[in-house]
Amino acid sequence: MEPTLLGRISDERCVSLIGMAGAGKSTLAALLARRLGWACLDTDRLIEAHCRALLPDILGRHGLPGFLGIEEDVVAGLAVKRCVVATGGSVVYGARAMARLKSMGPVVHLAIDLPTFLARVGDPGARAFVMPSGMTLSDVYAERQPLYAAAADLTVVSCGVTPAACAEHILQGILS
Repeated sequence: MEPTLLGRISDERCVSLIGMAGAGKSTLAALLARRLGWACLDTDRLIEAHCRALLPDILGRHGLPGFLGIEEDVVAGLAVKRCVVATGGSVVYGARAMARLKSMGPVVHLAIDLPTFLARVGDPGARAFVMPSGMTLSDVYAERQPLYAAAADLTVVSCGVTPAACAEHILQGILS
């Protein structure tokens, strides 16, 4: 990594990625972590480790409110530095979780348009997508957009660009 990048980002900080399922949070977290020489953490995998179960099983066992509570507790308890954090799309529903991410460093919203989201997410049940009863994927998309916008320090469009180009846009945004 370029020495100038290290000098411009505090070693005590993190960068957190939020956004809809399919926005590229996990892919971009790994790319950014490599560029920064930092660790990469996927909160969905951390939740699975915490619960010793896969996300669909956790959601099935605890229901939507229980899952959201677990997600909020796990994310609110993060104690990491020099880390790029990829979050689950539903993290924006947890005020304590979002407060913790904000306290750790910049929060970046990876924005995708509705058609891209619908094409990438496919069957929401196959990926433990958090969708309240009676809502469609489009409803959830519309509900979350203002939450992501309000929480983000930076918004970067991640559809229609390569992951490398998107990572570069994020770095430019957090370094300026």
